[in-house]
Amino acid sequence: MTVEYIRYRLPERLLSETFLDSYRRAAIPLAASPYCVDYELSQCAEDDHVLILRITWTSATDHLEKFRGSPEFQAFFKEIQPYVSHIEEMRHYEPTGIEGKGASAPSLYDWAGGAEAFGRLTETFYSLVLKDDLLAPLFADLPHEHAHHVALWLGEVFGGPAAYSEQHGGHAHMVGKHLGKGISEPQRRRWVNLIQDAADEAGLPTDAEFRSAFLAYIEWGTRLAVYFSGPNATRPAEQPVPHWNWGAMKPYKP
Repeated sequence: MTVEYIRYRLPERLLSETFLDSYRRAAIPLAASPYCVDYELSQCAEDDHVLILRITWTSATDHLEKFRGSPEFQAFFKEIQPYVSHIEEMRHYEPTGIEGKGASAPSLYDWAGGAEAFGRLTETFYSLVLKDDLLAPLFADLPHEHAHHVALWLGEVFGGPAAYSEQHGGHAHMVGKHLGKGISEPQRRRWVNLIQDAADEAGLPTDAEFRSAFLAYIEWGTRLAVYFSGPNATRPAEQPVPHWNWGAMKPYKP
């Protein structure tokens, strides 16, 4: 992916809702383009004459060759054309890989209650699993420490310490545990339902934001488990543990 920044410096006569309304309309064809990942228009707090549009493209080539040759570009450009002469900068930037999140918002791990909460979750969950007629056969030889290992895994996924990675390995190690298991869709769905029941019993937060993020990972992770348990799956290359936050995960390609 590549990030484009477009910096405008507008004269007083253009500093009105007209400019923002134009971009609200322009955003419709922009968002409809398969080459646009996301976008954001910001106004400078110290100088309201300056606005910056950030667009993440699938690639610079996709932007310059494919988007600009598309009907979406024609509709986009029609709205922003009056302001083109006021652009001070329009460049592409490639991510360096140096990124992170600040501490202003708690991690899902901290919000849930940390290691103790995830320990309660997995202990409760596997007690339900072993009583379930559909799932119990999958876990007939479950070692006692399994619930603890899964608690470490979930804790790391949701922003806690990297204990699973340090003690057991990364993502490839976890999905490798499912090779040859032949997990069915009904079993996956029961797993999802039971861990939600366990979350209730273990007292995990019930607010919509936490539970939607929690369930998003559970859906993602269990669907990967089904894939890697199938007849044609092979152990993937080494990968880090995925990190889930207050949002959606990018598409995963096995």
